[in-house]
Amino acid sequence: MERRTVLRAAVVGVGTAAFSGALWQQAFAAVAQPGPSPYGELLPADANGVQLPAGFTSRIVARSSRPVPGTGYLWHPAPDGGACFPTGDGGWIYVSNSEIPLLGGASAVRFRADGSIASAYRILGGTNVNCAGGATPWGTWLSCEEVPLGRVFETWPDGSRAAEERTRMGRFTHEAAACDPDRRVVYLTEDESDGCFYRFVPDTWGDLRTGKVQVLCAPADQVTGQVTWQDIPDRDGFPVATRKQVSAAKHFDGGEGCWYDRGICYFTTKGDNRVWAYDAVAQRLDLAYDDSLVPAGTAPLTGVDNITGTRGGDLYVAEDGGNMEINVITPAGVVAPFLRLPGQSKSEITGPAFSPDGRRLYFSSQRGPSGDVAGTDGVTYEVTGPFRL
Repeated sequence: MERRTVLRAAVVGVGTAAFSGALWQQAFAAVAQPGPSPYGELLPADANGVQLPAGFTSRIVARSSRPVPGTGYLWHPAPDGGACFPTGDGGWIYVSNSEIPLLGGASAVRFRADGSIASAYRILGGTNVNCAGGATPWGTWLSCEEVPLGRVFETWPDGSRAAEERTRMGRFTHEAAACDPDRRVVYLTEDESDGCFYRFVPDTWGDLRTGKVQVLCAPADQVTGQVTWQDIPDRDGFPVATRKQVSAAKHFDGGEGCWYDRGICYFTTKGDNRVWAYDAVAQRLDLAYDDSLVPAGTAPLTGVDNITGTRGGDLYVAEDGGNMEINVITPAGVVAPFLRLPGQSKSEITGPAFSPDGRRLYFSSQRGPSGDVAGTDGVTYEVTGPFRL
């Protein structure tokens, strides 16, 4: 029996909603399915090479190895995970990781209230393959190293403090992080073909210097159902990797983006093109999307990677591969393309994040039109328009 048939039977047979929690407004017995986008069809590419729905416009905010417009700061190569932070003057800051070896780090672009660029600067340097990360409720950015024994660094988007290493959050091939202020934990994904899904439980919420690392546990073949958490004996991951220390740990095929909102933590796995939904209230794991569980040949979303969301409950999932799209998954269980970058098949879309007011979306093409493996042709974009708030 094909994987598609097996998985469909497993999910539908559960007989419960795949989408639970406040984000999902109605119950489903299956994962998101292709359907009409709430924004309509994509138009031909604009002057910046971006296909968007009617009413939306794009601009290029920065290009790797070139000065950010209006500043003297050279934008970093291979832009990856990112997030936005409000400033006290009505503006905001967009931070972006640099996924290159040894130099890595993260940079920031500060915007005025009218959207013009005020400044750009480095907030982290000298780290290794900084891939994704996550914002904290107290206004810092967690930048994660995607290497074996990788570290998490806490950074200050306004540049007011030097970045600080947070090794108590575990040493492994980090990808993304998402803070759960209700349970006062930080969820962490791991980019390995047999990676795990972790949570860091700090001793004091708001202080990530001390605490314990736990791993999600469930039967290996479980797709939906109850889960538990167990402590990782040795968070340093040497000589035994963290993902191999707890026999009951559930393994995921290439953990990528991570996003928390109102009781649900969504995370993606690239190896099987899935968006998972962990219901933190019920301690239950479900599927929000799986390209194997849609009619053959119709999956609009493949190569799932970074993920973000809106206050209204829409999820936006970027592709690493596929056809270079950001797809929207609505609370009604519809998945559809929101934007596309034609002619950039050798790149990947990274770092989707909304401005604090939800009216601007930032993202990058990590290797840009040339597909340069060093990321020196990366492009960071802004899209403005009538987003559903």
